[in-house]
Amino acid sequence: MKTAKDFLEEAHAVVPKMDAKDAIAKHAEGEGTFIDVRDIASIKESGTIKGAHHVPRGMIEFHADPNMEGFYNPIFQKDAPLYLICGAGGQAALSGKTLKDMGYTNVTNIGGFPGWKEAGGPTEEI
Repeated sequence: MKTAKDFLEEAHAVVPKMDAKDAIAKHAEGEGTFIDVRDIASIKESGTIKGAHHVPRGMIEFHADPNMEGFYNPIFQKDAPLYLICGAGGQAALSGKTLKDMGYTNVTNIGGFPGWKEAGGPTEEI
């Protein structure tokens, strides 16, 4: 039987992590798609990355699968750079592993939104 820790270790082993300063530089370059995987209540409470897309972790498979008519979101392209953020980095890692398992090749965990904000990354309220 697997524990939450087991799932997180597996995710961290396959999804590269980028620190906030480097992620902010990618964002400034217009590099890739930034996706916040937190629930909407958390995003409304703290804000999110400016221009980030919101795809909750519980819906990632549906939005990332081109065969899921009515759910698929074209922001998901198999080789395009995808930068995932959440509250502390765990949900982003788990979402990233799911995307890797689905054949996405360029997925990066950029950690938690508080780190982004502290590093001076651009934010917006929703």
